[in-house]
Amino acid sequence: MAGLDKRVGSYREAMAGLTDGMTVLAGGFGLCGVPENLIAEIRRTGARDLTVVSNNCGSADFGLGLLLETRQISKMVASYVGDNILFEQQMLSGELAVELTPQGTLAEKLRAGGAGIPAFYTATGYGTPIAEGKEVRDFNGRPCILEHALRGDFAVIKGWKADWYGNVIYRHTAQNFNPLMAMAARITVVEVEEIVPPGELDPAAVHTPGIYVNRLIQGSFEKRIEQRTLRAS
Repeated sequence: MAGLDKRVGSYREAMAGLTDGMTVLAGGFGLCGVPENLIAEIRRTGARDLTVVSNNCGSADFGLGLLLETRQISKMVASYVGDNILFEQQMLSGELAVELTPQGTLAEKLRAGGAGIPAFYTATGYGTPIAEGKEVRDFNGRPCILEHALRGDFAVIKGWKADWYGNVIYRHTAQNFNPLMAMAARITVVEVEEIVPPGELDPAAVHTPGIYVNRLIQGSFEKRIEQRTLRAS
């Protein structure tokens, strides 16, 4: 069993080794599939000057927004600013460096990082500020820009169910960026709603194989609703 059982006993142990200046890949899309307890532990560590890669930066009082509140993030690589007013304020004031990246390009940069591909060409972003300073090549008459892969020191991931070996299943749209990020970090930490003994998961249902997972912890989750719409009475 030594080396195969990925379970850890505390969030402190789960994020051990995180230090100032590291790059953290954080799963989630809006408020869906967010590793909220791992983010809370990052806040508790006080690690600063972090570069965080995520689709967006949570809300003002949830997810990655908690790290903006404590000024622990110095740079965000993201697809959109969203509804986080604090993110917008820090970006416009120059306090927070932001690298806006088309969503599909961000996903491919992470996939390439996990696959060991250093860079790739894409037509997305050509002729826009996204392409400034990047190498351009023509493929079949279509200009494409060179995008470099992304990797992180830590990936913090939210799953639904896992076994002791770190084989992870995500639930519906909570997959989002989580499987890609799980492959692209030096240390991948996964929090899930349920951990089961080996052999209880259908191998065909596994989204992230345990080979990519270093640490695993079971947590409880708030599961917020991002936009609540009620029918008129």
